[in-house]
Amino acid sequence: MDKKMDVLVTYDVDTSNPEGRARLRRVATICKNFGQRVQFSVFECRITLAQLEDLEAKLLQVIDQEVDSLRIYILLGGRDRYLRAYGCDRYRDFDEPLIV
Repeated sequence: MDKKMDVLVTYDVDTSNPEGRARLRRVATICKNFGQRVQFSVFECRITLAQLEDLEAKLLQVIDQEVDSLRIYILLGGRDRYLRAYGCDRYRDFDEPLIV
């Protein structure tokens, strides 16, 4: 089994025109396929290296590097080592047992 890593994806897409708004929706959809939204333009993902490369390639095909911003942080040691969360936290650890 491939080792998974915690990755933080953040983006800022120029939505001043219809093309930008369409890019924003495509970027969000791609990110949803790999992780979970924790803020409007922030996703936390627990993925393999191959999935990271796939995610990055898909996002780079969509964003306009002249006006948009994309940041991908690899959290070596896991999110628990780096995260201090305050207020409403929508994150769910899908690797933990699910209690219904």
